[in-house]
Amino acid sequence: MPELVFFSGTMDCGKSTLALQIEHNRSARGLQGMIYTRDDRAGRGKLSSRLGLVTEAVEAGDDLDFYAHVVGILTAGGRADYVIVDEAQFLAPSQIDQLARVVDDLGLDVFAFGITTDFRSKLFPGSQRLVELADRIEVLQVEALCWCGARATHNARTVGGEMVVEGAQVVVGDVNQPGAEVGYEVLCRRHHRRRMTAAAARAATLSPDVLPVDPAAAPAPVPHDARTTPRTAP
Repeated sequence: MPELVFFSGTMDCGKSTLALQIEHNRSARGLQGMIYTRDDRAGRGKLSSRLGLVTEAVEAGDDLDFYAHVVGILTAGGRADYVIVDEAQFLAPSQIDQLARVVDDLGLDVFAFGITTDFRSKLFPGSQRLVELADRIEVLQVEALCWCGARATHNARTVGGEMVVEGAQVVVGDVNQPGAEVGYEVLCRRHHRRRMTAAAARAATLSPDVLPVDPAAAPAPVPHDARTTPRTAP
């Protein structure tokens, strides 16, 4: 049976690489798919991975009706055996409904790839609708790591290496952006909650980690005589 499958994970966990792998495997078997993406790092109408792989894709703007677009291709004599959608978190909920209709009414598998939450740990509307409608949700097994080495579970937006928690939900950027550019970093929940990015952690090591001890509450110094070796009884 055809399925709507949502592949999710943090940034930098290989979603686009897997999308390209699925496309390669199926096209190698003689199948032909429709590939869509939105706001890819490589530019408009591209699906790319950080490994350097890239392929052409249809840019899924706000006005794209996925169901009508696929029907139009089939009606014109084209072929579509499956659908791949990258950066699905940027889609409107109504567009996710259209993808579900492609599965149910046209009998095509739809593979959607996207991150679940934004830099504020809030669900993207498109991802929320995918969670609600998907036949299957797959969490990517390639674990992105926080700078501390723990499993990264949250996406952080940075400006000049400093984490920000306000702003528009969608701002295009990539991981490890230099300088004052808008970038993103994956963090574990603990460091996301503390707003401690890799840059902030490096800065913290430049100063001593002093505990906030109240001098008035510190124990009195031990007299010198009390520190000598106790005498034994004669």
